[in-house]
Amino acid sequence: MILNTLRLQFRFLLPLVLTLVAAAYLALPLMDKLTLRWSSRDLSLRGELVTRALTEPIAEALPEPMRQRTARLQALFNRAVQDERLFAMALCGSDDTIVHKSGTYPADLGCAQARSLSAQTLAQLPLASGAVHVGMHPVVVDGERVANLVLLHDLSFVERRSQDTQKYLIAFMAGLGLVISVITVVVAQLSWRGWVSGARALLRGEGLLSPLISTRGELAPLAADFRERLRDLEDSYRRSLDRDDHWGPERLRALLRSQLRGDELMVVSNREPYIHEQRGDGVVCKRPASGLVTAVEPVMRACSGTWIAHGGGSADRSVVDAHDRVMVPPGSNDYTLRRLWLSAEEEQGYYSGFSNEGLWPLCHVAHVRPVFRESDWVAYRAVNERFADAVVAEARSADPVVLVQDYHLALLPALIRQRLPRATILTFWHIPWPNPESFGICPWREELLQGLLGSTIVGFHTRYHCKNFMETVDRHLEARIEHEHSTITVNKQTTLIESYPISIAWPDEQERQRWPAIADCRDAVRRRLGLSEGHRLAVGVDRFDYTKGILERLHAVERLLEKYPQWVGQFSLIQVAAPSRSTLDEYQAFQQRIHQTTERLNTRFGLPGYLPVHLLAEHHEFEAVNELYRASDICLVTSLHDGMNLVCKEFVAARDDEQGVLVLSRFAGAAAELNEALIINPYHVEEGADTLHRALTMPEAEQRERMANLRTTVRDDNVYRWAGRMLTDAARWRLRERIEARMQRHNGA
Repeated sequence: MILNTLRLQFRFLLPLVLTLVAAAYLALPLMDKLTLRWSSRDLSLRGELVTRALTEPIAEALPEPMRQRTARLQALFNRAVQDERLFAMALCGSDDTIVHKSGTYPADLGCAQARSLSAQTLAQLPLASGAVHVGMHPVVVDGERVANLVLLHDLSFVERRSQDTQKYLIAFMAGLGLVISVITVVVAQLSWRGWVSGARALLRGEGLLSPLISTRGELAPLAADFRERLRDLEDSYRRSLDRDDHWGPERLRALLRSQLRGDELMVVSNREPYIHEQRGDGVVCKRPASGLVTAVEPVMRACSGTWIAHGGGSADRSVVDAHDRVMVPPGSNDYTLRRLWLSAEEEQGYYSGFSNEGLWPLCHVAHVRPVFRESDWVAYRAVNERFADAVVAEARSADPVVLVQDYHLALLPALIRQRLPRATILTFWHIPWPNPESFGICPWREELLQGLLGSTIVGFHTRYHCKNFMETVDRHLEARIEHEHSTITVNKQTTLIESYPISIAWPDEQERQRWPAIADCRDAVRRRLGLSEGHRLAVGVDRFDYTKGILERLHAVERLLEKYPQWVGQFSLIQVAAPSRSTLDEYQAFQQRIHQTTERLNTRFGLPGYLPVHLLAEHHEFEAVNELYRASDICLVTSLHDGMNLVCKEFVAARDDEQGVLVLSRFAGAAAELNEALIINPYHVEEGADTLHRALTMPEAEQRERMANLRTTVRDDNVYRWAGRMLTDAARWRLRERIEARMQRHNGA
């Protein structure tokens, strides 16, 4: 410990010492020059004083005869050079000849040279005995110059002064360094102890399970990071607790019986799980292309109950009873579907307008501007009221468990809470939640947040979306937020904010037995598309939506064929794009652009009997999609922003041969779970092309290893585990509420 502390201190001291040494090294020559310049100026002033003192004796001696003048000047100079700093002197006449000089005056220094030297800044003359300062000063009598006095001052005292200055400077630097070092060591030691104490406090739970004390306020960011990491670890731990136990319909039903004790279960969503369409003289029933339906419908088959949804099929009204109910799925009748009818105006304002032109682009970072209209908001609020009335009408008890699904019904939880205060309301937000700044665009942000916080639990796919939601509430509402427990309390209503990564129902052995063989699927797909044997295929299955990255996918295929021309004629992309929201201008323009890009690629790289892209812009039933999954070598999921995306999990579930490569966008929530996929940035076209090439050339052994791990992840973290976690949390909250109610009744009694 002490050694580590000393090492930490040396990290501060070593740069400090090096800086001081460099400063001293640079300062010493500068100090020498400054000292010499100051000394030269002082000697020049001193020379002027000496000249003034000697002017009168010199003026008296000059008119005398040579012998008397020489004797008198000699005596005068001898007395003057007795000064320790005055080395020699000479008297120069007006014609620059030496009239008289002292005995130590240099023989080769004439008057002209002395004048030249004295005019320089330093006026220095090197001699064998040492350097001297040369100064020439006029001897003026009655305003007239009669001679010039040359004075040579010894500069050895300057060197001694410079040496003394260097010693003082070195001593000062050493003292300063010592003081700073001591201060640094003390501060580093105290800081280190403080940080260690703070870190230990964090590990004990201070700042994580309780607020940080004021003296450790600087550790608040670290505490926040620890808290987020602990939440991630807790999520992973919770998902791994029963990893060895398989979650299926039976276990989910057992959970309902044991923990919810057979409580009534209701699902509310805009999209219905089954659509009845009029085809000729008959009615056909089909499942819509929806990740929500894919995930939630198996849960309802396992748990029974009632699903309330908007009925939009052309034959939906013809198959319901007098109470607008129909049993589904056809043939097994596992649960009740209650349909709600909307007028064209309501559907336009609530669904097409506010939900899909407003909330959808607001929550997806897909560079499409959200549109908010007052009329759409009025319709959205009215339809949410109608769904709340339907929930009350269908509820058989005062405390049902209600699963509210997605962004179409953000106001519904609070509306149900007003009508059924004892209900347990689980709201799952299937799309991403934006940051507070982005969500602040919405004019009715407070109403939407208050609506969602009528829930008992609000669930998201990832912890990141939970964090965004809590920060949004903190920004726009007055609420008590407990980050350590992931709860928000508004108007005495506490809501748990939790992440529940959604998944699919893992196919059982009986279902897999009904699937055609992989080879048969490939032969059927190639024969249907007119492709040769051995032709390599990639598949993309999406709704026709600008958030799914279909255009970026096409650009990656184009770049693949440019960069690796050997795949021209050998590789094709099958893009299934189910039409969606086609009445909206943004979607119409997007679909047109995809068709144009597909035609351009097929024209550029197409050959007789070969197209690089097969665009199947129509709805496909699960069996047809599953056939494409099993026939393809690659599945492309290139979402620009997605809550989870279940296509990638469906592809993994379909590949019981443990072959095939999943190429997955880093912006899909599934990327956090499916680490063995090839993760890409869909905006980076070059990376997409290179990843496609890597997938096409990946050895079978590597494919098998990756796919086996992916299948284990999807099988264990299936939709029943997702529902089980939510319902377990719901059971815990229901139990807490019932205990609190009993205590209140007991205290009241």
